[in-house]
Amino acid sequence: MEWTAMEINPEMMNKLGVGESWRFVDVLGLEGDQLSAVPKPCCALMLLFPLTQQHESFRAQQADKVSGGSEVYFLKQTIVNSCGTIALLHAVANNKGKLSFGNDSALKKFLDDTANMSPDDRAKQLEKNQPEADKVNFHFIAFVNVDGQLYEFDGRMNGAVKHGVTKEDSFITDAARVCRGFMEREHGEVRFSAVALCQS
Repeated sequence: MEWTAMEINPEMMNKLGVGESWRFVDVLGLEGDQLSAVPKPCCALMLLFPLTQQHESFRAQQADKVSGGSEVYFLKQTIVNSCGTIALLHAVANNKGKLSFGNDSALKKFLDDTANMSPDDRAKQLEKNQPEADKVNFHFIAFVNVDGQLYEFDGRMNGAVKHGVTKEDSFITDAARVCRGFMEREHGEVRFSAVALCQS
């Protein structure tokens, strides 16, 4: 099964029903001055990057760092091009207590319906949607502060990757540090984009 790829567009993402008090914003860079422009508090960061052989090699080395704990909401990616939707679901589901959803929010309905499911069963539930497909070679992941721990959510892995301690006031800097590692592994590659979920 294959979907049309999601674009990294905060305006479009904000229409998906996360409420009035939180919104997605562009992150113009992952260094100090650029990060200071991101509104605080910030509870999630989504990174879009090209899939390359270097990335695949790095992921193979990370397989033993996967956290299978129930403290996080994790959804396995089984649909080609669904990584944007899955990163958004990871960002929102792992901050559900902070967000207020509209009564008719399809996002809230999906999260409520899948709250007690396994990552594989959540994927099967998502497969029931069938958008059109495009061929892309980019990938979305999400970084979230869950109970003072920085987690990376990549639906292509078997669980979340724990990157250590973080705090509300240092989250964006801590997540950006991990994102810069993605950029450093891809020598000469410039096609990276990020958005953050921040309080309005």
